[in-house]
Amino acid sequence: MAKLVLTAIGDDRAGLVSALSDAVAERGGNWLESQLARLAGKFAGIALVEVPDAAVPAFEDAARALADSEGLVVTVTSAEDAASPVAGREFRLHVLGHDQPGIVQQVSRAVAERGITIDELSTSTLEAPMAGGLLFEADAVLRAPDDAAVDELQRALEALAGELMVDVELSASE
Repeated sequence: MAKLVLTAIGDDRAGLVSALSDAVAERGGNWLESQLARLAGKFAGIALVEVPDAAVPAFEDAARALADSEGLVVTVTSAEDAASPVAGREFRLHVLGHDQPGIVQQVSRAVAERGITIDELSTSTLEAPMAGGLLFEADAVLRAPDDAAVDELQRALEALAGELMVDVELSASE
């Protein structure tokens, strides 16, 4: 079985996930993992699927057909060539504060500068209760190599929290 990463983006409407999953199932494939979302009226998704090696060309053709018929931008990439996941310790990061430009940029830079990867990142904005304006909230799963200076990251995040006026919580996953 070939493992493939399928990405799709386009105008949101009912039935898009069904159309994508049909393309996988009709070629004897299996839907393994995915992250799908509606953002600003657009459907955006990424999925890890597997299909029989012999069915890969037919699956790629089906993905192109979906791009034409459903108005999606669809890509299919082999997951076989992907780098091995980083070994190490897992951490959870939570950020909450008044929304402002640069929060993701500065926090992700602090993480990257210490050789730590972001396995997952979810962000949102919500109305600030009683204070007015928007709050920014981010939740991330980080993976730190065993030799990474996590205490240094903690200090850098605390400094950023003061500078950006946000709350930052870094904790080891259990």
